[in-house]
Amino acid sequence: MSSRRAALEALHEWENTSSYAEDILADVAGHYKLTGPNRALAVEILYGTIRNLYLLDEIIDELRRGSIKPETQNLLRIGLFQIFLSGIADHAAVNETVNLSRKHERGLVNAILRNALRRREEFEAAIASWPLEDRYSHPQFLIDRWEAQHGKEAAAAFCEWNNQPPTNFARLNRLAADQEGLKRVESEIEPCLIGESHPDFFNFEGAPDRDWIDEGLIYVQDPSTSLSCRLLDPKPGERILDACGAPGGKAAYLAALSGDPSELTVTDSSEKRLTRTRDNLERLGAGDAHLQKVDWNSSSLSADDFEPFDAILLDVPCSNSGVIRRRVDVRWRLQPDDFGRQAAVQKELLKNTIPFLKPGGRIVYSTCSIDQEENEQVIEASGLQIEKTISSLPWRDQFDGAFAALLRR
Repeated sequence: MSSRRAALEALHEWENTSSYAEDILADVAGHYKLTGPNRALAVEILYGTIRNLYLLDEIIDELRRGSIKPETQNLLRIGLFQIFLSGIADHAAVNETVNLSRKHERGLVNAILRNALRRREEFEAAIASWPLEDRYSHPQFLIDRWEAQHGKEAAAAFCEWNNQPPTNFARLNRLAADQEGLKRVESEIEPCLIGESHPDFFNFEGAPDRDWIDEGLIYVQDPSTSLSCRLLDPKPGERILDACGAPGGKAAYLAALSGDPSELTVTDSSEKRLTRTRDNLERLGAGDAHLQKVDWNSSSLSADDFEPFDAILLDVPCSNSGVIRRRVDVRWRLQPDDFGRQAAVQKELLKNTIPFLKPGGRIVYSTCSIDQEENEQVIEASGLQIEKTISSLPWRDQFDGAFAALLRR
């Protein structure tokens, strides 16, 4: 029961604070000392419920006329998630949820959940014809935006994609100090289906071997993050800048691609994030990279602050619209004017990094967004020569969404 109680408490806090679901659950799971399968169940119930809020609330409205207290609403949400979307046994879904309820509401909760079981086939048939907003629990403005930019079929496929638990990926670290250990890891993993187009990446179930991570043999990373690095194509001896480099996953891959971490400079505006970045780079064999705190939005930056770079990776802050499947809070936090605000910041970052590029040098602009206002429109306004663009679209490529553009000064 502690798994479900943890999920319920986390859902209450998530709905009443601005904290992220991941952070809330980490605290609650720690309180209940949840590990292994118990923690995984709490994650499944909490994240699955958040992903399907509109759908679950529509079902509740059909089953119960009249107002319900917020605490009871959340209890019904996690119960109905288990019944309709989890594959959890019916008796466990109902009984364990009822046991979480307060004595005076147990009869109501039990009656609603058992009515849902009786009417499950009826609901499942009806849900298939519900509007996308309710069927896949996405704000309508996002659906409208995706339909306008990518088409109705793609928007529907993307909504469906976002409601599934994410696939876990990791990258083999070719800079690992223990090359024999790396060969052993390589012999034990199953190459992922996208292995040919994204070498060194593999997918896994559950949690990866902790020793592999601690020893720097692998780095947990989605294949979409490699698009910008491979497009930059760093060469040995080139001076490379990763301008928004925390937490270091892309920087480590750039070092692996070039084989020369000493020519890599990694900057970020947060000292705390840079500390984590340094730890990651040292563990991954890229500890010779230069780290520096820099705010690229600052008007005090001077071209004399750095020797010009041959190539710059500018992975800008964005809406995160390409990683909604992985970050359950995103769809509920985004507002219609966020895209324009992000684009203004992105244009400023691009403008401020250009002076640090050698004449003829190249810059890769990248996001984890699928939105044209943050991607194509930003680079078209940059005044730089656009040599190539590449993107990953989750409903097409089966991993996170991302965009990268190779620009020349």
